[in-house]
Amino acid sequence: MESESESGAAADTPPLETLSFHGDEEIIEVVELDPGPPDPADDLAQEMEDVDFEEEEEEEEGNEEGWVLEPQEGVVGSMEGPDDSEVTFALHSASVFCVSLDPKTNTLAVTGGEDDKAFVWRLSDGELLFECAGHKDSVTCAGFSHDSTLVATGDMSGLLKVWQVDTKEEVWSFEAGDLEWMEWHPRAPVLLAGTADGNTWMWKVPNGDCKTFQGPSCPATCGRVLPDGKRAVVGYEDGTIRIWDLKQGSPIHVLKGTEGHQGPLTCVAANQDGSLILTGSVDCQAKLVSATAGKVVGVFRPETVASQPNVGEGEESESNSVESLGFCSVMPLAAVGYLDGTLAIYDLSTQTLRHQCQHQSGIVQLLWEAGTAVVYTCSLDGIVRLWDARTGRLLTDYRGHTAEILDFALSKYRCLPGGDNVRRPQSKSILCPET
Repeated sequence: MESESESGAAADTPPLETLSFHGDEEIIEVVELDPGPPDPADDLAQEMEDVDFEEEEEEEEGNEEGWVLEPQEGVVGSMEGPDDSEVTFALHSASVFCVSLDPKTNTLAVTGGEDDKAFVWRLSDGELLFECAGHKDSVTCAGFSHDSTLVATGDMSGLLKVWQVDTKEEVWSFEAGDLEWMEWHPRAPVLLAGTADGNTWMWKVPNGDCKTFQGPSCPATCGRVLPDGKRAVVGYEDGTIRIWDLKQGSPIHVLKGTEGHQGPLTCVAANQDGSLILTGSVDCQAKLVSATAGKVVGVFRPETVASQPNVGEGEESESNSVESLGFCSVMPLAAVGYLDGTLAIYDLSTQTLRHQCQHQSGIVQLLWEAGTAVVYTCSLDGIVRLWDARTGRLLTDYRGHTAEILDFALSKYRCLPGGDNVRRPQSKSILCPET
């Protein structure tokens, strides 16, 4: 279930700053590092016309709200086996591809699916607030703005729409190329997206001021705005990585060739202060990059493929790839999830493999729980698992899906079972099954 091998890190990469530990002691106090709001004179704010960067009884299946509190015997399609869910949202008529919670209150969810529909609904009682209508292709991206006042949806054809949450009115739309990814700016009503033509787009919403960042002539497969709000990291199908200056519209760093990946990028992540970036690819490598220097400072591969020859340029690993990754906020740890079902926990201070945890099926996504060393994974076997990254031990799992989980999100709190109404800092999983 776990190993302590150090073979997952490159020996010739410079180590990070040595950090002190006290064994695997329980963390009893966490001090959250707040990068603080950007300078009011921030160039990006000036460029985007003074954008304010400051943070600002239930029915049964088939009812119009689309909620099911528990599976019903004798109903076709009802869940079989154990079901740990509290409630099921059932308005989608096909696979659900994406889910997101509003970041300010964690009380609203938005989901998008293969049925060309997206819905905004209330988490507490399942009330449908409104449908994000007008899409003509599968909705693959959906998310709320930093202050939860706006919600954006995007479909595979490249049609993006934004609604004002309180009025339920559409306030902006744009047709770009085939959509690869979409993300809100962390402190402003600014939306970014990557498309199959290699462009990364940035719009001020709702007035539509637009800027484009031209990449190579291949899809911009993944992207992430860094915590400072001034830079974004974008990965491309040709294996290159670009760190963009959002104000200037020019790349600060370009990693390609041996510095980049030998296959399309699948995911990117940044640590809490934006100093480090993790990138993943179908070449089965996860690369640790200094965002300041633009240099690779670590390369991680799972033990199961460590002895295999390098994948040639433009080729994909036949059996494995990096599907998801992320940084722990309280310890110098990073998690990497692989298509073969391996969850690898790496120690960043020593660049060694700390634990290796195996799943029955491929990992789709992983998320760290804020303020803890607990990492959640969802996989193609329809199960969500919670892992203690300090020990590599499986804490628990959540079951109930009868097909693959394609996305999930974590709320800040959950109400514990057994009548305990005290809100505790434990996360609740919001899951999207294959339907």
